[in-house]
Amino acid sequence: MSVLVDSNVLIFCIQQGHPWHEESVTAIERLLQRNELVCVMPQNIAEFWNVCTRPADKNGLGLSPGETEQRLDGLDTILSVLHDTPEVYFRWRRLLVDHAVRGIQVHDARIAAGMLVHGVEQLLTYNPRDFGRYVGIKTLVPREVS
Repeated sequence: MSVLVDSNVLIFCIQQGHPWHEESVTAIERLLQRNELVCVMPQNIAEFWNVCTRPADKNGLGLSPGETEQRLDGLDTILSVLHDTPEVYFRWRRLLVDHAVRGIQVHDARIAAGMLVHGVEQLLTYNPRDFGRYVGIKTLVPREVS
């Protein structure tokens, strides 16, 4: 089975000192120990880069692009990247219309589309409600991974 890691979990994995840091890291470690395919979509990486390089006073981590690349290099060693394809694009467009998706929720719909196209049924996230509308996607909160 494969599990896609949402952007928020990736961010907490590198944010030492955050209350959810340890459980985020532990959840991914446990999934890898169970020989799960732990993956991300390019959308997750874009969101990760956005938060990492955004100034701290704008709800970001204030890292430089070089520091962000180093953090991402560490994650690249354990995560598989599922690529965008024309089918992901067309599934995303269908999801936007079928679920009347608005505003910032378009990003989550793109992740859902990628998961559905690539056959990934589980999403590790701190925002399970954001994905509740998408049939075929089961959400896991990091503390639930045993």
